Amino acid sequence: FGQKLFGLRNFARGFLTRESSPVKAHALIPFVVEQTSRGERSYDIFSRLLKERIVCLNGHVDDSVAAVVVAQLLFLEAENPEKPISLYINSPGGTVTAGMAIYDTMQYIQSPVSTLCNGQACSMGSLLLAAGEPGKRYTLPNSTIMIHQPMGGATEIAVERDYYMTAEEALDFGLVDRVLEKREVTPPEQLK
Repeated sequence: FGQKLFGLRNFARGFLTRESSPVKAHALIPFVVEQTSRGERSYDIFSRLLKERIVCLNGHVDDSVAAVVVAQLLFLEAENPEKPISLYINSPGGTVTAGMAIYDTMQYIQSPVSTLCNGQACSMGSLLLAAGEPGKRYTLPNSTIMIHQPMGGATEIAVERDYYMTAEEALDFGLVDRVLEKREVTPPEQLK
């Protein structure tokens, strides 16, 4: 039982394996504990962030990661289609079809999706970063953004090979709208 559950092998007739698990890059996922009127409640950190409408895209964009991100976006839209969603990206890129599933969902849902690069947004990661709500595409100052020519071919000189940019260069290039240094504090009266 322990091997099946914790090793994730042959779990649910092989649908979830260690190799296909969307959390495979996170061997140890921290939990947070909150006090409620009914006692304590613990969440894994990603579930707690999702409660705040923050979706994290970390690592290689493949089908299993895309399925989780798409499901989270659809869930948050169903909860409140007018409330914004934040997509935090730290990705070296990934497969085109998986990335386009996320991209299409971002464009399809009614909730505005802001994007923030925290680390790197390369290849498909940079496309998803640029796909955020206009005016709401951010990067942190030490992030790296990389674009390159798609397999179909492009004519722009800037993308003939891997083109790495600093946060400021990505801003000048138009991939992001702002480089964030510090989180802005929302006045309490605006939180309601």
